Amino acid sequence: MGKKVDFIVADVLSRIFRQQWPSGKLPTQREFAREYGVSRFTIQAVIENLTLIGALSSTQGSGTYVREGLRKNPLIYNTMTRTPYEQIDSRVLHLNRTSPSADEALLFQLPSGGEIWQFDRLRIIDGVSSQIERTVMPAAMFPTLSDAVLEKSVQGFVEGAGYRISHYMTSYRPVTVTRQDASILECRRGAPAMAIDSRGVLTDGRVFAHSEMIALNYEVSYISRFDREVHQARL
Repeated sequence: MGKKVDFIVADVLSRIFRQQWPSGKLPTQREFAREYGVSRFTIQAVIENLTLIGALSSTQGSGTYVREGLRKNPLIYNTMTRTPYEQIDSRVLHLNRTSPSADEALLFQLPSGGEIWQFDRLRIIDGVSSQIERTVMPAAMFPTLSDAVLEKSVQGFVEGAGYRISHYMTSYRPVTVTRQDASILECRRGAPAMAIDSRGVLTDGRVFAHSEMIALNYEVSYISRFDREVHQARL
């Protein structure tokens, strides 16, 4: 996105969390364009990005609204969530069914003899190799996992199998790209990247996936309420 779109996205989010529009309905694109001194095309890009990250919803003929409950929860958005699915391709590098490590067996609460899927995917955004994803999932829960599934949406596959995803626990740390990953991502060895560790959790509390990703040019932003009790406890 351009810097102007980034600025307006952040500003609109800030205004939402200040409850500037208590009814939940946002001004029209024309009004926004006039207020920010930009074209309606720029405002359309802003609305599209805010919709993609789950902040807004639009109703034909009615207008654009803040998603219900948004102000009550932290909002985190990143390079992937701000990109439409049709602009993201997944190329399967490896898929294997195997025995888990002790940590993996514990993580998924596997019985003796239980197996896991291991797979690597290259995520391609707008035609550019951007992320390597290495994931493990319990095989008994997802016996039909395949290359064809992995080229699409794993989240859609999980929910299509009758499970319901509750949340993800994710951590980030800066790294440099290894020789092996550089050859896959077509970048130089030692290039700066983000390592992303993520656990997917179902509504019943079970972990259904553990992923480790190496991402180039990765951006993440978040909004969270100031917690005075936590602040005081840290003093």
